Amino acid sequence: MFQGASSLSLDAKGRLSMPTRHRDVLAATAENRLTITRHPHGCLMIFPRPEWETFRERIAQLPMSAQWWKRIFLGNAMDVELDGTGRVLVSPELRAAAGIEKDVMLLGMGNNFELWDKATYEAKEAEAMRGDMPDAFKDFSF
Repeated sequence: MFQGASSLSLDAKGRLSMPTRHRDVLAATAENRLTITRHPHGCLMIFPRPEWETFRERIAQLPMSAQWWKRIFLGNAMDVELDGTGRVLVSPELRAAAGIEKDVMLLGMGNNFELWDKATYEAKEAEAMRGDMPDAFKDFSF
């Protein structure tokens, strides 16, 4: 399970240095193989390859009425590997799709990660914090 937020910067070539706390898990469970694709909320999703394969199968089974979502998820997916220093290349196409230039937020979301442009993430988080909590949390105690 991946969790937590990391404020990071992409290097000049568009590489993301994966936080050390996640590297051992990615090496053990995914042999450092990842898949990056678009998320409908404007960020990128980064999956360890076994988790991606499960997600990909679920997407592939969607009906024709969801063809555009198949295109968004599957058509934009890029397979990558962590290099020897724990970096992964985020393609120019995916960076542009998510408005990512340099400063990013990497969020552990359970079985995958979200990669956000830092300013976009901070603005959306602030907006969410100003709003009402969704009904899905009605049984939670805070």
